[in-house]
Amino acid sequence: MSVEVLASVMNQDMMALAERMQLGSDAVIINQCDRNDEAKMEYRGHTIRFFSFPERGVGRSRNAAIERADGDICLFSDEDIVYEQGYAAAVEAEFARNPKADMILFNIDVEEPRRTYFITERKRVHWYNCGRYGAVSFAVRRESLLRSGVRFSLLFGGGARFSNGEDSLFLKEFMSKGGKVYTAPVLIGREVSDQSSWFEGYQEKFFHDRGVLYHFLYGVMAVPFSLRLLLAHRKTMCAEVSVGQALRWMREGIKEGRKLRRTEDLPDGE
Repeated sequence: MSVEVLASVMNQDMMALAERMQLGSDAVIINQCDRNDEAKMEYRGHTIRFFSFPERGVGRSRNAAIERADGDICLFSDEDIVYEQGYAAAVEAEFARNPKADMILFNIDVEEPRRTYFITERKRVHWYNCGRYGAVSFAVRRESLLRSGVRFSLLFGGGARFSNGEDSLFLKEFMSKGGKVYTAPVLIGREVSDQSSWFEGYQEKFFHDRGVLYHFLYGVMAVPFSLRLLLAHRKTMCAEVSVGQALRWMREGIKEGRKLRRTEDLPDGE
């Protein structure tokens, strides 16, 4: 069983990136920049394949990495992730421990207020609690992923129309196609970026886009789940706007999500 990191990055140098991320496995790097080319190098006994494209969008680049992956386990990543020593062996050990798992979610240390989860036990993930996990926590059997046909949405995420949520949609659809997803209380890396490519504060666009996402994630339960989110995180999300105002913005987003579904202008895979 081999682990391969699939990373979406922008304007990076291959060697500098491998050193900064502390890569200890094979990797496919999709570099969004202003050119088309590809390169390969051996790094600490592993093969790093580096593809540069001018296209933009995190969903597009993650899908490009999936198409080029050849490892048994695909571990999604970004340029701001620094891995723990032995992360690949830790991922392999969890899949060996749980042969039923098609995907396992791991801990990536993220500072507040961007932290949305921290795993403390091994358990099954379901549709109603899949919205908290970022793609950099996903490790998936490549065979299971290819069999499912699931890909990342091009409407959600950095560089897309709606600011985030491509990871939650990916996870939900993967489970709807029969993929078994579990958590593992194992830390494999940390986020070192001090600036998000999409997060600009808890403003109208944040809540509106989250409402669109919640329509596709939760359907008729979108409004109750929106209220649950705001009440659970009111000290951070609603420090500058009221819960009522934030909910109104989310409801407007939910309405737009319904319109998108009716006109069949849907995220990839929906």
